[in-house]
Amino acid sequence: MEYKGKKRYQLADEGLNKGPVLNFRGRSEHGLDGKGRLSLPARFQEVLRVQYRDERLMVSPWQNCVKIYPLARWEEFEATLQATCRQQPETIKMARFILGGVVECVPDRQSRIILPLKMRTDCRLDREVLVSGMISYFEIWDKAAWEADNHPAPEDFRNFELNLLEHGLF
Repeated sequence: MEYKGKKRYQLADEGLNKGPVLNFRGRSEHGLDGKGRLSLPARFQEVLRVQYRDERLMVSPWQNCVKIYPLARWEEFEATLQATCRQQPETIKMARFILGGVVECVPDRQSRIILPLKMRTDCRLDREVLVSGMISYFEIWDKAAWEADNHPAPEDFRNFELNLLEHGLF
């Protein structure tokens, strides 16, 4: 459906001719400037604008990367985490780390977010970073760390294929 020369997307919850659901997909290399600013990929900006109608982001440190959630997804995550902590008290330590380190970010006019120095240091983010879509959120990795931790070896693909077949995805 066209709308003033652009595609018109509709959210699934509108119940109208369901348009495409936009997710965070793909990988791209970016550079952090001296202030720790990251320009968001245009396709991720579109997901925030169209799918979430809100550009506010929750930025959380994780083991070797930073995880970035749209505010609506983060609120769902918090509710699930709270319920998990009630049922499994051993997860409280993890909740303290995640919730204590989260920062709300609003992109500036150039669609950049600032990653706090402490978070960049803790997650070992240098100037060259890789932004990777994870469907409902995205991650920021130091480029070299992503290559070391995530680039699959040729023998990994056989295991991937078996796992996908097992889940009916291949």
